Amino acid sequence: MPAFLKWGLAVAALIVVGGAGVVQWPVDRPVPPIPPDGAAARGAYLARAAGCIACHTDSARGGAPLAGGAPIETPFGGFVPPNLTTDPGHGIGAWTAEDFARAVRQGLSPGGEPYYPAFPYAFYAHLSDRDIADLWAAFRTVPPVAEPAPGNAVDFPFDQRAGLKLWRAAFLEAQDTAPVPGRSEDWNRGRWLVEGVAHCGACHTDRNALGARRTEARLEGSDDLPGGKRAPAITPAALARAGWSVETLSYALKSGVRPDGDVFGAGMGEVVAQGTAWLEPADRRAMAIYLMDERPVRAANGSDSE
Repeated sequence: MPAFLKWGLAVAALIVVGGAGVVQWPVDRPVPPIPPDGAAARGAYLARAAGCIACHTDSARGGAPLAGGAPIETPFGGFVPPNLTTDPGHGIGAWTAEDFARAVRQGLSPGGEPYYPAFPYAFYAHLSDRDIADLWAAFRTVPPVAEPAPGNAVDFPFDQRAGLKLWRAAFLEAQDTAPVPGRSEDWNRGRWLVEGVAHCGACHTDRNALGARRTEARLEGSDDLPGGKRAPAITPAALARAGWSVETLSYALKSGVRPDGDVFGAGMGEVVAQGTAWLEPADRRAMAIYLMDERPVRAANGSDSE
């Protein structure tokens, strides 16, 4: 029996033992009022950086923007990014700004149900109330599409959402994107993008048998992405060995062209076309600066520390 299935059955057993206790266990945190004066243009920029358009648009089938994405096939089943248009029945048109904040930063539906970690909410937990207000303003401009996205096709026991509360307790860890003293403004901006909203580690970090990122292998690549795809290591050492520089990496985030003249494959190609190509040149360069140089910060006492 595969390891992930053994663990899944163990989780299912815990749910049965816990019964209503797990189902009723509240995992949400209070959401402060979100400012009503969000800037839609800045929100649209953040949505591009966050990959919302790429993930929630089934462009291969000619789907409308943000009306639902292509299925993401995993060992646990298929996950379909939902409709994020302003349609009140099939999208998020009936949500409040606070519902939106809870979903983006906490990974919880308006009703308090946990979302599957295929939605990279752990990377968005750092977003400020102002960021959320701007994003919300941008999403409010999306034309409604009155069509439901197909439902998830998740195998038992992973279709039992109550089990996600146990998963969150064991594995959920928000990304640290706070500025690091002693680093440049560009480096810290790149950190905010790479470790947070651009969620590079969602693909470029391997996962354990229960689908949680292996933090000890951060950005070291993954051979087990949905659909049998792989993502290479993007640590500074790995990038240097592959011949990357700050200049070539920032250019690739705009063009999709690698240093050897080849182009990114379909997965990363879509990330570029729908996301990083739309960023300001300074932000692409900041991402490259951060990814190419993660040397420890030298403390005042002369020792190295992370």
